Amino acid sequence: MNTFPHKPILILLVALIACSSCSRPDAEKFFNAAGQKYISGDYTGALADFNKAIQIDPNYVKAYSNRGLVKDALKDEAGAIADYNKAIELDPKHQFAYYNRANAEVNLQDYTNAISDYEKAIELNPQDAAAYLNCGNTKYRLNDFTGAIADFDKAIELNPRYDKAYTSRGVAKGRLNDYSNAIIDLSKAIEINPRSAEAYNDRGNAKWGLKNYDGAISDYDKAIEINPNYSKAITNRAEVQALKK
Repeated sequence: MNTFPHKPILILLVALIACSSCSRPDAEKFFNAAGQKYISGDYTGALADFNKAIQIDPNYVKAYSNRGLVKDALKDEAGAIADYNKAIELDPKHQFAYYNRANAEVNLQDYTNAISDYEKAIELNPQDAAAYLNCGNTKYRLNDFTGAIADFDKAIELNPRYDKAYTSRGVAKGRLNDYSNAIIDLSKAIEINPRSAEAYNDRGNAKWGLKNYDGAISDYDKAIEINPNYSKAITNRAEVQALKK
């Protein structure tokens, strides 16, 4: 299961905001330049510009939050969390900082604190389907499959076309040996996104659980057709083929 499929949230100012409405337009200039560099993959340049924005305005919440994203991209998780902490200190209702801090905590395998931060992000924005999905995926990592399914249910309620949520819910149901309903969810994920090699592989696993070996092999074949380097599907297919001999 691709546990964290979502890219972190980058906060960009609307270009039409007039600098006359900003207390520090020079800081805004560096902030916006940093955002563009982040998007283009120039993380070192983005970091330098966010540093300048914060040097000009030490209380610039969004600059701390976005600098955390840059540090995440540079694999400086501790530095990223320090920036998210500062953003939250300055604005305790800054939802993006909680969400992105949770992502960093997951990368550090600090799953308990990540769940707490995802739940805070959800409290601040109950319509955030991605936060529910990632919270559920984190509970899954702690083997709380029932709690994970509840979060996936909510993500799907908010976004009925959320193929990743159907995939994750299907996998969690499979871990509870509810293979038939797992197949229903994974089939829905495939209906929404027919190019999801992951969903085909996971549906193959559910069919394997039901001893439908031919069906499982067919799904692994499709996963490999979509992604010829998908090692999990290749291994799974070989193991099921061995069972048929």
